[in-house]
Amino acid sequence: MDYTSLIEWWHWEIVGVGLVLLELVIPAFFVIWFGLGALLVGLLLLAMPELSLPTQIAAWTVASVAMAVLWFRVFKRSQHKTLIGTAAGEVIGEVGLLVSAVAPFERGKVRFQRPVLGAEEWACMAESPIAAGERVRVVSVEGSFVKVAKA
Repeated sequence: MDYTSLIEWWHWEIVGVGLVLLELVIPAFFVIWFGLGALLVGLLLLAMPELSLPTQIAAWTVASVAMAVLWFRVFKRSQHKTLIGTAAGEVIGEVGLLVSAVAPFERGKVRFQRPVLGAEEWACMAESPIAAGERVRVVSVEGSFVKVAKA
């Protein structure tokens, strides 16, 4: 039986959009690659309408797996490793450079060499005045700022 006429390019596009939308419901960031693979096969079928169904399925499988592998092995790895989602206790003791002075009731700004809790710069507070340019260490995390002391 010739399945070529049963599946048209827009069928793949609908499946692709459906899978991409399913990613909104299932926040695994994995289903999207199968949806993008289906969209790619739809475009491929639009350009070459004589592709057989087994070839279409093979192209969808290869495209989906290739995009997933590319994301998780190359692009995901190249992102900076941050401490997002870690306990505040793991951040205590991190040393940074004070880029703007801090006083007991005034906020300053501290910069770290690597991102701490997702950011390189943080608003900070201290119990005693510390001049800009001093090295400081984190003593606690208090909401949207860190509390620091001289290192």
